[in-house]
Amino acid sequence: MALLSCSFFSDALERGTSITVVLPQPSQAQIGVSGTDLSDPPRVLYLLHGLSDDHTAWTRYTSIERYAAERGFAVVMPAVDRSFYANEKLGHRYWDYVSEELPQFVDRYFRLSQDPVDTFVAGLSMGGYGALKHALTHPERYAGVASLSGVADIRQLAERLERAEIVERVFGGEFGSGDDLFSLLASIDPATAPRFYIGCGTDEDRLMPPNERFVAEARARGLDVTTDFRPGTHEWGLWDDQIQSVLTWMAGS
Repeated sequence: MALLSCSFFSDALERGTSITVVLPQPSQAQIGVSGTDLSDPPRVLYLLHGLSDDHTAWTRYTSIERYAAERGFAVVMPAVDRSFYANEKLGHRYWDYVSEELPQFVDRYFRLSQDPVDTFVAGLSMGGYGALKHALTHPERYAGVASLSGVADIRQLAERLERAEIVERVFGGEFGSGDDLFSLLASIDPATAPRFYIGCGTDEDRLMPPNERFVAEARARGLDVTTDFRPGTHEWGLWDDQIQSVLTWMAGS
C-alpha cells in the first residue's frame, strides 16, 4: 500500500486542509502484506473520523492500511474538526467540502473508480452520523454505507450527550429535517438505497438504543441492513475489529 498525506486549499472551506489516503500497491516482494491486482481502478472508501479525532486517527489507532490492502480498497480520510460533517452556522462549510468538493478533488488527482457500485462511505461515532447522512442524502453515489457506534439520533447532542456548544455553533441551536437521520430515512426510496451496515458496542454505550431504533425503522422501510452489535464500549479496540468486518462486507458487494 501507499500511504499519502495530502494538503491542499479548499474553496468550500476557504482554507487549507489535509486528507490521508491509502492506495493499493501491487507488490511481488513485500513481506507480510497481501497485494492485489490493479488492472482496474480500485474501489474507494471514504472513511470518516469521530468528534475528538482528525484525518490521521484511523491510521494511528487501527490497521486500516493493511486491512484495505488485503481487499483492494483505496481509503480517503478527510479532516472536519468537530463539525458533524455539516455546514456550520458559525464556522466552515464542511458538508459542501466532503459531499461535493472532496470527491471532485479525489477524482482529479487519484486513479480510483468513479462508479457508484465501487464507492462506499463509513465512519465512527460523529463519522458514523456523517456517513449515514451522506448515504441517505445522496443514495445514488454509494453501494454501501457503514456506521460504527454512530450518532444515529442527532437530537441526543442536546438532550443526553451534553454537547450544547456544538448544537449552537454547528446547527444554530436547532436541527432541520436534513440533519435528522430519521427524517432522511423516511424519505429514501428503497429501490435506489445503498446497503447499510450498522455496528455498535453493547456494553453501556448510550448510542446503542438509537442505533437499534435506526435498524428497526430502516428494515421497516425495506432497506438492506446488516447489524454488528457485539460486546464492547465506545473505543478503538472495538472499531479496529469492526472495520475489518465492514471491509469484508463491502468487498462482497
